[in-house]
Amino acid sequence: MNFDLIVVGSGPGGYVTAIRASQLGLKTAIVEKESLGGVCLNWGCIPTKALLKSAQVFEYINHADEYGINVPDAKIDFAAVVKRSRNVAGGMSKGIEFLMKKNKIEVLSGMGKIKTGKKVVVTDEKGNAIEHSAKNIIIATGARSRQLPNLPQDGKKIIGYREAMTLSKTPKKMIIVGSGAIGVEFAYFYNAMGTDVTVVEFMPNIVPIEDVDISKQLERSFKKSGIKVMTNASVEKVDTTGALCKATVKTKKGEEILEADIVLSAVGITANIENLGLEDVGIATDKGKVLVNDFYQTNIPGYYAIGDVIPGPALAHVASAEGINCVEKIAGMDVQPMNMNNIPGCTYASPEISSVGYTEQAAKDAGYAIKVGKFPFSASGKASAAGHKDGFVKVIFDAKYGEWLGCHMIGANVTELIAEAVVARKLETTGHEILKSVHPHPTMSEAVMEAVADAYDEVIHM
Repeated sequence: MNFDLIVVGSGPGGYVTAIRASQLGLKTAIVEKESLGGVCLNWGCIPTKALLKSAQVFEYINHADEYGINVPDAKIDFAAVVKRSRNVAGGMSKGIEFLMKKNKIEVLSGMGKIKTGKKVVVTDEKGNAIEHSAKNIIIATGARSRQLPNLPQDGKKIIGYREAMTLSKTPKKMIIVGSGAIGVEFAYFYNAMGTDVTVVEFMPNIVPIEDVDISKQLERSFKKSGIKVMTNASVEKVDTTGALCKATVKTKKGEEILEADIVLSAVGITANIENLGLEDVGIATDKGKVLVNDFYQTNIPGYYAIGDVIPGPALAHVASAEGINCVEKIAGMDVQPMNMNNIPGCTYASPEISSVGYTEQAAKDAGYAIKVGKFPFSASGKASAAGHKDGFVKVIFDAKYGEWLGCHMIGANVTELIAEAVVARKLETTGHEILKSVHPHPTMSEAVMEAVADAYDEVIHM
């Protein structure tokens, strides 16, 4: 069959791209080998948030007496927690099915492989292969859990994020290797479920891409919750022959052996570019990623790539935005390249983390003279009333022109607050304009205004 556009992969990059293409009048098909919505919806962003919500509810119940409420003998039904998470994912996947029908997008079920001449062969689970043609092809095949040679995943004792979401019972002890978003979210979840958790991070700080003040606060909060944190450390090998895993951890002080029921490998992701036909078509790759220009075109005309298969932040919202830009360019619209320095990042552990723009160190390294403001949630009436006083908002401004260079938050629900900074930076808002934008009281959001006020020596509540 002939299409204007075939999208290979139906994650938050692929399905959003397909919908926008359909809105623009392009006859569109989407190829999916497993479940509509891809990893993000079925095994990542969405079901993990369902798990984290269960952990949060249990924590609330355990601290209910602090709010004047007595809840005796609360127990975890772990199977039910996992089931709820899977049901949430299942419901969302059905939602994507509806959107495909609504937007008249043809769903081609099976493995997609691109060919020269702008063709895609789709092979279903029975081995039947059908060839389709399109004027344009977009590769949006996403990524999977990265495997380290010294940490081979067996799906039982050494696992990736996918297995971590569907364990049959809570492990007594767990070692988590890597402290990016995936690592710390599972650290929080399993700790809340009663597991003895140790996080091992190679870099000097956990969540190493964040501002160093954020990293230090999360480490403090984790240790307060009973999560053990080992930085400047690496898991050299894991012996899985016995009943327990024995992990050899190399630290500055030497090697030590840690025992655990399960080791979770959370050391990043690997792009899904194998068996796609890239080599046959001649599409250029480097370091396991597809190379594209500012508008996501590969070196071969008519073939594009977006999301986790190309260089850049591996985030769902980035893939969606890239896909929309890509098809709008294909449709002949006037499209501006994305500003990759204005992409917000969110981590949904407890406390949550959200950030956008320069860290303090990165701003200094870029040569800016800066003003830095900080406002702790311990000084926030709303945070005190909610019982969530851990954390702060940190803002960084260019001292010369007042440009908002970066915003970093850690605390309860801060992932809902970061959009203010993203929009303000997009509109080139200055610090004084934020100060003169009246924020509602009492809210967590006014901490942003207070942090800005601190940067300009005008803070009221501190």
